[in-house]
Amino acid sequence: MSSNKSTQENPDENSGHNNGEERDFKKKGQSYKFSTPIEIALQIVIIISLIAISISTIPSLSPDTIRIISFIELITLIIFITEYCARLYLSHSKKDYIFSFWGIIDFLAIAPAIIFFGANSQVIRTIRLLRLIRIFKLGRYSTALQRLQDGFRDILPELIVFLSLATIVIFMAATGIYFFEHNVQPETFSSIPASLWWALSTLTTVGYGDIYPITIGGKLFTAVILFIGLGLVAVPAGLIASTFTKN
Repeated sequence: MSSNKSTQENPDENSGHNNGEERDFKKKGQSYKFSTPIEIALQIVIIISLIAISISTIPSLSPDTIRIISFIELITLIIFITEYCARLYLSHSKKDYIFSFWGIIDFLAIAPAIIFFGANSQVIRTIRLLRLIRIFKLGRYSTALQRLQDGFRDILPELIVFLSLATIVIFMAATGIYFFEHNVQPETFSSIPASLWWALSTLTTVGYGDIYPITIGGKLFTAVILFIGLGLVAVPAGLIASTFTKN
């Protein structure tokens, strides 16, 4: 009887073990995980690439410096292309990897450099600055950032509700301040769309001071909006803190 019982239990245990391995394999299929030395080397390459891109924006660089930066860009581009092709080849599901978050980041990190490599016009140089998206590649190797990503995924429905509510409140604030201030400040609060900047900066409690109410009604309305803004800032902070506590 004990032999039969163990035989009955083993299939479930093996099934659970296999399911776990299958989930891990599928997860790796979306973005293949290299060995630790390779991942550390890739992080160093990403940082070097970001430094080179930043230095390339400095005006009046010497020709030697420009050549060095171009050489670094070429080498890092080859490494990133190799990385992308390797992840694509080793992924269990190539389609899942291509359209996954990290697959899109990996592609966008190399696409501008490939398309506009060596171009010198101002517009193209500006577009090539999209290479700075490579900084997001560091998130793949950061456990803290991965926990942050998981946390945002857990509270995504609540964040959508909050953003919808915040949008409504911003519009109502812009409408209210337009009603109070338009007649006395027709150039500053010329329309409801023009008042949206004031509403956004006030509700986020930034308050740059570039535009502000001067009427009694406008000032009282602003005080109410400021208190509402404090609540709007506290809601996402509380959601994020709670999901980190759960994790």
